[in-house]
Amino acid sequence: MESSAEEYAAFKLKVSRTVYFDNLSPQVTESVIRTALDQFATVKSVKFIPNYIGPSNLPQCALVEFESTKKAKEVISMIGQYPFMMSGMPRPVRAQHAVMEMFDDRPRKPNRKIICRWLDPSDPDFEVAKELKNLTRKHAAEIDFLHKLQLKEEEKLAKQQEETLEVHYKKFKMIEGIMADRTAHRLARMYNLHVADD
Repeated sequence: MESSAEEYAAFKLKVSRTVYFDNLSPQVTESVIRTALDQFATVKSVKFIPNYIGPSNLPQCALVEFESTKKAKEVISMIGQYPFMMSGMPRPVRAQHAVMEMFDDRPRKPNRKIICRWLDPSDPDFEVAKELKNLTRKHAAEIDFLHKLQLKEEEKLAKQQEETLEVHYKKFKMIEGIMADRTAHRLARMYNLHVADD
């Protein structure tokens, strides 16, 4: 009994050091997460949460364990302050404290018993189970709808980024052209300014 209590206490400590990351690109791998987050704190482990109810191109979720609870809090605070992106995708990553229910390998709570049974249609709990099943389907449909909205937002953001890059590139080419044909030097002499040579 003592060993199960110790195991559960160690698990609770692990949960306190773990951060739940949501809205990760499907292309993000464990090495990408480690590279991106090692600048903030030492990453002890990364575990992706499988998506069982939606299409494979849905944003991923991951549980990332850090060296301490303090570092986990710092990472959440840091990422909450500005849009943090991984793999250069126009998809800001979200971070929050992990909770025990997110872990599929969590140990059994000491002195807790779980009883499983088949429900007959005449059973009073049958309607509750049926309602939970319908609720799960409803949540899956909502997730799918929100995912489509999110993809539209990401496409819009990607287009804005592309347009901004194009404008900056045109400005750079224009400045480069002005410097190349010595126009800047002529204007500097005209207005009695100093222009540094390349």
